[in-house]
Amino acid sequence: MKPCSLTDVVVATVLPFNEAQQIDWPSYERVLRYCGQADGVSAVFVNGHAGEGGALSTAERVDVLRFTRETLGPQRTLVAGIIAQSTREAIAEATSAEAAGADLLTLFPPATFSGASTAMVLAYVRAISEAVSLPLAIFQYPLASGFGYSTSTLLELAAVPSVVAIKEGSDSMRAYEENWHAIKGARAEVQVLASNFDWFLAQLAVGSNGILSGLASLVPHQLVELWRASKDNDLPAMRTASARMLPLVRAIYAAPRNEMYARIKVALQMMNVIDCAKAREPFEPAGAATRDAIRDALVQMGLVDGAAGNARGHVHE
Repeated sequence: MKPCSLTDVVVATVLPFNEAQQIDWPSYERVLRYCGQADGVSAVFVNGHAGEGGALSTAERVDVLRFTRETLGPQRTLVAGIIAQSTREAIAEATSAEAAGADLLTLFPPATFSGASTAMVLAYVRAISEAVSLPLAIFQYPLASGFGYSTSTLLELAAVPSVVAIKEGSDSMRAYEENWHAIKGARAEVQVLASNFDWFLAQLAVGSNGILSGLASLVPHQLVELWRASKDNDLPAMRTASARMLPLVRAIYAAPRNEMYARIKVALQMMNVIDCAKAREPFEPAGAATRDAIRDALVQMGLVDGAAGNARGHVHE
């Protein structure tokens, strides 16, 4: 297995499209330059929820991986999301991702995993592990979704030799704390990354090996600031960094929350990082109230000018 681990700040990148819903490669390159090469970012995660991986064709997912690798070079760890509905499909996606330059694979639960047995989940992960030489990360869904794994299942997954990380998105501080201590007690080398935007401050206070978030596509430097304060055990600095991001977090993650990544695109367009904020249908364009809330939050954070809403420091030619 190729040695690789996930720590520090991992950016789950959004993927810009043009008005025809085709991938906008120049805008995506600017996204990668803006967040993927930011100081303190250790890895870039593509083809996940933030990158609308489920709306991409297999060929597009391969193209995204290759383009990302070519743009970032070998210095950044490249993580590929594996979103599949069968073991056979997952293996095909995993082998394609490995060939396209991925360093690590993050396994999303298939739609059949709602209430699935531990044996079924383990068989799925082990089959993928045996098909590729890459290390694996487990995507832990919110427990309320019905796709989140129990602590006992996570412990068995963490015991699989090729599993090196857990993207901990239980969306419950009680579950996060229990999972953190259980996994670290059983296999300390498995990295556990905070990934619930509502709980970053609390999750880091309990313990974490890093942050994995689509929000890092938008505010990578601010999340690095929060993470570094956590590493320094500087609680006042953690509180300050978290509070500074709060207006933007509330604007981006307002209900309905499935539109969060489309809203990140709206913000990136306002900052002149991307040309078009369109998400693939069935997502609809953001309404005026949503855009106003996002702009106000960006102004509060100093990311765009207040009067005209012009970007500060991110305008491209």
